[in-house]
Amino acid sequence: MPVIAIIGAGPGLGAAVARRFGLQGFTVALLSRTRSKLDSMVEELEAMGITARGYVADVLGPHELEAALTLVANELGSITVLQYSPLPAREYLKPVLDLTVELASEALQFSLLGFVLAARTVLPAMREAGQGSIILINGGTSVKARPDFAGTSVAFPAESAYGLMLHDALRDEGIHVAQLVIPGGIPKLRLDNGIDDVAERIWALHAAAGPFRTMLIPLEDGRE
Repeated sequence: MPVIAIIGAGPGLGAAVARRFGLQGFTVALLSRTRSKLDSMVEELEAMGITARGYVADVLGPHELEAALTLVANELGSITVLQYSPLPAREYLKPVLDLTVELASEALQFSLLGFVLAARTVLPAMREAGQGSIILINGGTSVKARPDFAGTSVAFPAESAYGLMLHDALRDEGIHVAQLVIPGGIPKLRLDNGIDDVAERIWALHAAAGPFRTMLIPLEDGRE
């Protein structure tokens, strides 16, 4: 049975993606910092007949994240799809004149270095199998910097650059690396089916190879 691991799983987008993939026969691994949140999501998914398990991990703790992904593979099977979508802390949305070296370093660990570690953990099995998907979820500052969102304006482009390089390096091996850019809060985007429309777009990124970057809506229509 294929396995999707969702890093930064929450009751909004993470849960919607878990439902979408789970109903397609995927086993779902949810990774987040909060055990109670994970337990609640697992309970809801299992009530739908979806096999799911929660794993506590913090992307700011590299050894913790690597150990959790390794445990997923040992318990559920090799990871077929990796979604990297941790929600940035509010501190990363400070004005550029308030950006310290320490905060910039933390934002880069959160967005770039956590992603590099996650990708390197799952890629050996994907490359051996000759298939897999790695999907990044980012806000609009991955495309256009904002001086009032300094942390993500520094870190998201670095994450995007690494993702694009992976896309180019792996596309002939049957591994899709893709980025979905969501400019603004999802509830404000007025999608016909709300969060489920975003999950459907993520399913499409996995189901068929395409360009690295997909915009959920045009950047000028969003707020981030």
